Amino acid sequence: MADKKAKLSIGDKTLELNVLSGTLGPDVIDVTSLAKEDYFTFDPGFFSTAACESKITFIDGDKGVLLYRGYPIEQLTRESNFLEVSYLLLNGELPPRPQYDEFCKVIAHHSLVHEQIRNFFNGFRRDAHPMAIMVGVVGALSAFYHDKLDIKNPEHRQNSALRLIAKIPTIAAMCYKYSIGQPFMPPQNRMSYAENFLHMMFATPCEETIPDPTLVRALDRIFILHADHEQNASTSTVRVAGSTGANPYACISAGIGALWGPAHGGANEAALNMLHEIGDISNIGKYIARAKDPKDNFRLMGFGHRVYKNYDPRAKVMRETCYEVLDAVGARDNPFFKLAMALEKIALEDDYFIEKKLYPNVDFYSGITLSAIGIPANMFTVIFALARTIGWIAHWNEMISSPYRLSRPRQLYTGPLQRNFIDMSERTSS
Repeated sequence: MADKKAKLSIGDKTLELNVLSGTLGPDVIDVTSLAKEDYFTFDPGFFSTAACESKITFIDGDKGVLLYRGYPIEQLTRESNFLEVSYLLLNGELPPRPQYDEFCKVIAHHSLVHEQIRNFFNGFRRDAHPMAIMVGVVGALSAFYHDKLDIKNPEHRQNSALRLIAKIPTIAAMCYKYSIGQPFMPPQNRMSYAENFLHMMFATPCEETIPDPTLVRALDRIFILHADHEQNASTSTVRVAGSTGANPYACISAGIGALWGPAHGGANEAALNMLHEIGDISNIGKYIARAKDPKDNFRLMGFGHRVYKNYDPRAKVMRETCYEVLDAVGARDNPFFKLAMALEKIALEDDYFIEKKLYPNVDFYSGITLSAIGIPANMFTVIFALARTIGWIAHWNEMISSPYRLSRPRQLYTGPLQRNFIDMSERTSS
């Protein structure tokens, strides 16, 4: 990989640094030797820093490309399903039929949670945010499933990964049921992954429910589209936590906490809240003008993307899915959804948005889709966490399986110089 060199001149000193090349994407300069010369690089937010080597996901934001293990996201959402994609992300290859069937069987087997975990929920207020409950309950799983927690053992890592993929939907649905005062619904092994989640969300002991196949497929696509996204904030958090040797449940809980931040995982909920703020089609013009005004802090949520400078490839699939769901539930003429579609039309045709490439992104369509399915806004980020768990655990497993170092970023210190302690009687107010 280090087939090139880069020369860096600092004062009268010239340093030679290795240049590393991946299979796709830009080359990276290996700066690890700078510390020996008493220099660190300064890169707030790590915008220009490759913190690890990975074989899992590749993004080209300028071209609108997203690949899982080399497979385009558009192909996977149309031809595959979430559990097959989960196997791919975790193991590196698409499974032959026998391995796929066994994988699905094991996931179904692990979908039940320990009965005592129910007691955790009684300690939370009914109006607690579901993400707050997720952080606590997932972090506590190591107290119940501590039989295989040797992170150096590949079998133990695989077992933890399967347990997390299987149990997160059950816990997510329990968070919702607890908030509305309904009994928890046990998972059904005969159902598919997405179908089972909808069952646990909306079924009651009073009647048998069979989720609409269109809604099941839509949710499965949402899971695939959110399964991984390279070295984002929450994935990086999982890797940093994992570098300490922490157990996988604690690492995933840390990722859930990071995802909860509104700048990361709350974008689809924010987009839905924005639509509620606009309120009516007649108000769109006013809000479009505000979005264009550089002096106004108002932003159109769900438009544009920090990574994709072109059209978000996930949005293309999500847009089709969104329209399918609206048709399936008969919501095309609902005033709220008509407002969303009118806003979408303006953003796709207005020169200002086209020039700045502020296209509707995956969060805009997924928020509308989840709302049409009947999922409340405070559950949107929970569903994001459910889907992203496979990406997190795949990155954690990849890191632990390879030589790695404890994450320890450095800093540019700008505080006071060393000074002597002053007795309180001698201090003056500043």
